[in-house]
Amino acid sequence: MADLIVATGNAKKIEEIRRVLEGTGWRLRTPAELGIEMDVEEDGETFVGNAVRKALAWSKASGLPALADDSGLEVDALAGAPGVHSSRYAGEDATDARNNEKLLEALSGVDEADRSARFRCVLAFAQRLRGEPGEALELDRIPVPGDVRVLHREKVYRVRTFAGSFEGRIGAAGRGDGGFGYDPIFVAGDGRSLAEWDPEEKAQHSHRGRALHAFEEAVRGEAFVR
Repeated sequence: MADLIVATGNAKKIEEIRRVLEGTGWRLRTPAELGIEMDVEEDGETFVGNAVRKALAWSKASGLPALADDSGLEVDALAGAPGVHSSRYAGEDATDARNNEKLLEALSGVDEADRSARFRCVLAFAQRLRGEPGEALELDRIPVPGDVRVLHREKVYRVRTFAGSFEGRIGAAGRGDGGFGYDPIFVAGDGRSLAEWDPEEKAQHSHRGRALHAFEEAVRGEAFVR
């Protein structure tokens, strides 16, 4: 069994990832377990750019393969905002509650039929390779799904990308005690907010769950270099 660092300090996200990837042959490690503290600037123009930046940075810092994601909410009535700025929609130090509050304010007066939205997630796996050539690719333009050899700071990494999305709408107010982020105001097709779903449902069907299942399928079906 090989170690894989999960590039997040979000306990709920780690639990979600661990639930899906259990039994894949990777032993998930967290930054806290390895004693690594690091902030990676998420200045990419796309979800894939941010996810790959984080995966490369954490792989380099830990010396392990790394798994990172970037996800966000796209609201059609707001021309796709908050998008890649979802986690800091209400400012750099925004809380989930403040982000939700600002989004509901921005949609004030918008009819329910026009509040369509989706969560998007891009998952990036990065692993250092030795003795193989790589390309100096623009990280924001890496294909999704994709499997490329990236030359990054004079080292070659295998970068694999996976995507998932989940359609719904923005409710009029928050509901539910579970989940995190925009889950309380994101209403799924069954009429419940994601904060009202149980963790198993969310892991199976959410945007991140779908991206993780795509990664899980690739791990089970391919001989990853370890």
